[in-house]
Amino acid sequence: MPEIQIDLSRCTGCGQCVDFCPFEVLELVKASGAENRMTARAVRQEKCSMCDTCVGQCPVGAIRIVETYAETEALGKKMAAKAAPIEDDEHLRYEEWHDTLIRTLSLRWNPVAVSLIRADAPMPDAPLPPAKLRHCQSIMAARRGYSLLMTPRCHACPDGTHILGMTEIPPKLASGELYLRFGKLDSIKAARQMVKERPCLPGRSIGATLVAPLKNAIHTPDVIIVVANPEQLMWLCMAASYYSGRRFDFKVSGYNALCVETTVIPFTTGKINISLGCYGCRGASDISDDLMFMGIPSPEMPRVIQGLGELGKKAIPDSRAKIYLPL
Repeated sequence: MPEIQIDLSRCTGCGQCVDFCPFEVLELVKASGAENRMTARAVRQEKCSMCDTCVGQCPVGAIRIVETYAETEALGKKMAAKAAPIEDDEHLRYEEWHDTLIRTLSLRWNPVAVSLIRADAPMPDAPLPPAKLRHCQSIMAARRGYSLLMTPRCHACPDGTHILGMTEIPPKLASGELYLRFGKLDSIKAARQMVKERPCLPGRSIGATLVAPLKNAIHTPDVIIVVANPEQLMWLCMAASYYSGRRFDFKVSGYNALCVETTVIPFTTGKINISLGCYGCRGASDISDDLMFMGIPSPEMPRVIQGLGELGKKAIPDSRAKIYLPL
């Protein structure tokens, strides 16, 4: 299990770590030799998921969580059996999709390939991040060119890690309590309803997420995430309906944007979905205010790319040239 280190000389006993720990690992206890002073203690250390929520909430920086040698060794053994790389023709297809998206839409950022690695599957040969990241942060890194293998221990957000099927839901998230503590919802009833409505993958069904620029994908992606402005995503919507004329029924909220809305929903429904972003991803990443997201299931990509190619011949350049403005 991880080792939770608390510097008792710095701990003020404020209780922030206790209140915000999703797994109820910590409690306040009477400090040794001090009649009225309380300090934090890891009384259920075996429940710790190393999410670092307590570390971030401690106002005096008194908490560190250290991965033990046994856990590092176990992860090394699991990753020893590498997944076979994709074939050259598959890799070429992803490069072509990437080039079409970048060229036709004038995207600034790389489209991101997301693979959900099943718990019993061998791991792809990709680097682990140098520090813990949220799923949204890993997507932001991939759009800038990085490829990262994100095991459960690499994920910093306990909410996203549960949603993506890597862990069971922590008690304080299941109850809705944490959403009230973060000031995100009005009541425990509203918080529980939000948790109830959001989709998630079965607990411990996924062993890792792999994110990479689409052109550099080394594993078959389940979902392609495009980070773009509204005009660019408008064209992607039009490309997706180019051959059918169908409108969309997107599932959108201000909660769990990249984990739910652009990963889990496209993966489980097989349908494209958009996201406006959420409190977490906008507060924890460098995403600018003018950008939003689209998640495209990999099987839908050929139709989207073909439709986008047709729109790129006339509709897109004409619109961007503002041909309908009066002289």
